[in-house]
Amino acid sequence: MLKCRTVWRKLAPLARASSTVCRQNVRRTGLTHGRLPAQVPAAHMSTGPTGGGRENQLYFLLVGVTCVGAGVYAYRTVKGDQLRYQDRIDEISSRQEKFNTENSDTPSESEPVLAAESVEATETQVVPKPEPQAEPVPESEAEPSPEPQAEPLPEEPSPPVPDAEVEAPSETTEPPLEEPVVEAPPEEPAEPHAVPVVEEVGESTPVSLKVPSHTPYLLIGGGTASFAAARSIRARDPDAKVLIVTDEPDLPYMRPPLSKELWFSDDPSVTETLRFKQWNGKERSIYFQPASFYINPEELEGAENGGVAVLTGRKVVHMDVRGNKVKLDDDTEISYDKCLIATGGVPRNLQVMERAGEEVMKRTTLFRKVDDFKSLDKVSRNIKSITIIGGGFLGSELACALGRRSNDSGLEVIQMYPEKGNMGKVLPEYLSNWTTEKVKREGVKIISEALVKSVTCKDDKVEILLKDGRLVKTDHIVAAVGLEPNVDLAKSAGLEVDSDFGGFRVNAELQARSNIWVAGDAACFYDIRLGRRRVEHHDHAVVSGRLAGENMTGANKPYWHQSMFWSDLGPDVGYEAIGIVDSSLPTVGVFAKATSKDTPRAATEKSGTGIRSESETEDTATSPVASSTPAPSVEQHRDDYGKGVIFYLRDKVVVGIILWNVFNRMPIARKIIKDGEEHADLNEVAKLFNIHED
Repeated sequence: MLKCRTVWRKLAPLARASSTVCRQNVRRTGLTHGRLPAQVPAAHMSTGPTGGGRENQLYFLLVGVTCVGAGVYAYRTVKGDQLRYQDRIDEISSRQEKFNTENSDTPSESEPVLAAESVEATETQVVPKPEPQAEPVPESEAEPSPEPQAEPLPEEPSPPVPDAEVEAPSETTEPPLEEPVVEAPPEEPAEPHAVPVVEEVGESTPVSLKVPSHTPYLLIGGGTASFAAARSIRARDPDAKVLIVTDEPDLPYMRPPLSKELWFSDDPSVTETLRFKQWNGKERSIYFQPASFYINPEELEGAENGGVAVLTGRKVVHMDVRGNKVKLDDDTEISYDKCLIATGGVPRNLQVMERAGEEVMKRTTLFRKVDDFKSLDKVSRNIKSITIIGGGFLGSELACALGRRSNDSGLEVIQMYPEKGNMGKVLPEYLSNWTTEKVKREGVKIISEALVKSVTCKDDKVEILLKDGRLVKTDHIVAAVGLEPNVDLAKSAGLEVDSDFGGFRVNAELQARSNIWVAGDAACFYDIRLGRRRVEHHDHAVVSGRLAGENMTGANKPYWHQSMFWSDLGPDVGYEAIGIVDSSLPTVGVFAKATSKDTPRAATEKSGTGIRSESETEDTATSPVASSTPAPSVEQHRDDYGKGVIFYLRDKVVVGIILWNVFNRMPIARKIIKDGEEHADLNEVAKLFNIHED
């Protein structure tokens, strides 16, 4: 390059002279064509004669050499850049392939998810390797290589979900949250560092993880409502970027199996795999989606096709609703466009136990999360006696589950509650008494009308003193006395909390503020048929989360769904309910003789579903066909409650229905409550459920 510049300086005067000659020749030509006088004075160059001759040849030669040199220089420079770029791509590709080979459990599981959601398109696209160049560019003629950049951190694997089924939701109809579409094949044993142990889940979000500073959709809470909202948002906005922030170390999962099917698993490693067999025999994981469904939070902002990211082990402690941002427990701030609060609830405890001291609390489990299931499973295998305080859904389910286990291990299982019978606040007295006997047959010792006065630790035992003087000695306590909605953000966010039912008060579209929605257990909504309510069940979390997600994308739909809930006392007795089911209300029950088909196990085998929920189909019963079999005028067997329908009345109108060992008829019950009509003969209404058919 320096030689070219020297030659140019020497030949510059000659070039300028040649240019002058060219301009004069052009002018002479123009004058000739313009028929001007031919006697034009000859022009003379100050440096030489006119004409062109040898000087013009040198000029063109110089220009040609310069152009060729510049072209060669540009070509080799670009070629050198391409070589360095391709070498860099090769290095990154080989490193990523090595990382995937060492850390991926079942790479094929991610393919259906990618096809449906394009969640991980930016991370899973394979970069084609370029052909190696035969002739590297000499260093003397290429530009200096740029400074080496810091290598991008490999994607941290989210908590592995072994054998988790992969859903492939379409854009028009969503598959159920409970039942994934694709059944994953059994997984080969992983390397020791890749064993899907849930205790290691927290490692998926190290302290050094870069948290997105902004996200269009922020979902606070990692439960069922948040996952349903995320999937709904992505269905309506395929390129949406959704960030879920949860204080749990786990990815979104369903809670019902924690007190039901997981306890009936024969797999000794169930606490690690968190896989269970449904009553219909099919196996699945408690997680809604495997780790491959999500993208890393640090990659969310730059994700071309959007996606869903989960920031685990972090808690939102403050909301600035005017500034549209939140603060995490590590002082990190995240701004948002739309926000969903789905913080769920925290299990209650008896005040007398909270005052009992640290030693008592060490021997007490407040059952709610995966960690609670793990710890209780471990404790129940190493003690002789366990006492469950609470006679509701959770307490009764755990009592039956542990009671069945006691037949083999010799574990003493005690259930105590202040009511006269099991689920006394929900079921009418006669059915509560029958259920109590059923629980006893499962190996559970029942202590009814029990009010706890004090709890102490003495001689390596927990002593529970009741107000009537009875004393119960046990090794461990499970408190299942209800749920308190988590409204910690209400104060900083300036949101209204309902004084009667608890939870954030929301309008018909589940909005608490213009750009803040609430779903799940923490939402206190207005039911157009039943008034202001707050519901703590799986189906409500699914439907309210899905509706909130739709409204966050501009749907503006009201929440009119009547959510249902269910409970199982093992695989042989179960019920589904809808509306207000309160034993203090007048009830009318119509029962029939049960058959072997009238059990939770048989119902799931017939329907192919494991989680009995109508939330995904929302079927309606416009013209139910009543059974032609007449209903019995009197109860044939006073104590035989094999299957039936219990109606709960308020002002002679049905406001709640329990289907006792009657399954897959919830659309009919939903329509009866929606109509809000008075019925002269509920026996005729019970025919709609065909309970008298064999």
